[in-house]
Amino acid sequence: MSITFEGVLADRSTWRLDNCSIARAMDLIGTRSSMLILREALYGTTRFDDFVRRTKSTDAIVAARLKELSDIELFTKEPYREPGKRTRYEYVLTDKGRDLLPAVFALMQWGNKYLQAEDGGPLRLVERGTGEPVVIGPRTESGRDLELEDLAIVANGDWADVQSS
Repeated sequence: MSITFEGVLADRSTWRLDNCSIARAMDLIGTRSSMLILREALYGTTRFDDFVRRTKSTDAIVAARLKELSDIELFTKEPYREPGKRTRYEYVLTDKGRDLLPAVFALMQWGNKYLQAEDGGPLRLVERGTGEPVVIGPRTESGRDLELEDLAIVANGDWADVQSS
């Protein structure tokens, strides 16, 4: 059981891997601290000290990761000021950052299933209104759920020409 490759991609020995979307994404957000910061942001964390405390990372690591994640526009920095204190910044997820929700929660779902005790882990994702468990997985744009065997990888646009040259 696996994904099939169609057309020019059927011969994987000819693939150029220098433009792999998975590799590029991992280069940007693939550190443990980045994923934990994204987790916390999806849970509603916005302030630096809270990211440090909730990720159990050092100030230096969180500062570096928040800068990197802001530089690639996953976060915007928005000023706030508590009475009698200096101006500080909150880190707010952009749409680009929020679009990582399926990836972050797919990791949680996998961890709950395979790495946790019989109880399925400390947290689970449910629909707010009904309490029904949410499942992250492959689905068509129209919303139909798919199995691994239903999937095919095809060249996208000009990439097919690049692969065959």
